[in-house]
Amino acid sequence: MFTTLLKEVGRGKRGARDLTYEEALEAADWIMSRKATPAQMGAFFIAERIKMESVEELEAFVTVCRNSAYRAPIQEGLDCAGPYDGRVKTFFASFATAFLLASAGLPVTLHGAKSLPPKWGVTLLDMLAELGIGKSQLTRDRVVQAAKATGVLFVDTEEWCPPLGELRGIREELGMRTVLNTAEKLIDFSHSPYLVFGVFHNTVFDRMSKLLTDLKYRRALIVQGTEGSEDLFIERPTRTYIVEDGEARLHVIDPEQFGMEATLPEKTEWSAAEQVETVEAVLQGTAHIGYVNQVLLNAAVRLRLAERAESVEEALYQCKALLESGAAWERYAAWRSSLLGEGTPSPIGSVK
Repeated sequence: MFTTLLKEVGRGKRGARDLTYEEALEAADWIMSRKATPAQMGAFFIAERIKMESVEELEAFVTVCRNSAYRAPIQEGLDCAGPYDGRVKTFFASFATAFLLASAGLPVTLHGAKSLPPKWGVTLLDMLAELGIGKSQLTRDRVVQAAKATGVLFVDTEEWCPPLGELRGIREELGMRTVLNTAEKLIDFSHSPYLVFGVFHNTVFDRMSKLLTDLKYRRALIVQGTEGSEDLFIERPTRTYIVEDGEARLHVIDPEQFGMEATLPEKTEWSAAEQVETVEAVLQGTAHIGYVNQVLLNAAVRLRLAERAESVEEALYQCKALLESGAAWERYAAWRSSLLGEGTPSPIGSVK
């Protein structure tokens, strides 16, 4: 019974114990299938937050989320796993970066949902709505078609994993992060061998490194990025962990090392419209140099992570050329047109 599992994690900070992987699978199944009551689910989420989820518990929830989702090897590339509670104070560099990477031949999967607690920031869905792209344009067939043509796949997570949508109400009522905030980012809808994963606190590096090793990504980069996202800072160094072959190592990425450091304009809050405007300005080469450099650095590091360049320096050279030539903007324009139903674009370049 679920109450037995709940008692094990709910005995307080000193008395609670971590569930075994098998027990956590059972708990996750009770929650994802909504066999547990709302009160039981809320109690479990809070107890886990107090205790802190173990690697086995996190992996179990990822497994059940994956089993509850539509997943297909649509493209072998990079999965960008940022926070689903969005951005409030910082630029959404990953969105622009995706089209630059695709123009370099690296397919990218982006995913998200409507804003969630605790941050309630601007999400990718909010940004797509600014472009006139809503749920009716984000059908599975259409987003897969756009991905095959351009190399960028966007997944509305709650559409592809319906149980998460059905649990939204209780998550909103709790108003705090739960184990699902981690699990939903690791569903890996397109079976990507490479992952870039954002975290807020460096205290989770070790746990996340073990989890990503257990999930068998070929290479992964854990980033303590802007607002807990996978985006590297451009105005200062970023702490990251590289996870590969069962090992994890700290790697501090300093933009100054690559001559990329820049001061960003002072901005306390972003709207979805401002995010889209800046993304398009970056891809057209008219944005503030700080945002351009941030996208270039993130793209170069991710190309290197995905073994598409021998060094970050080589990748930077490649990315600058693609941005200046308009290739990244072409990807974005074709992807946007495809989702808006303005004609089916022919495949662009070589995206494998």
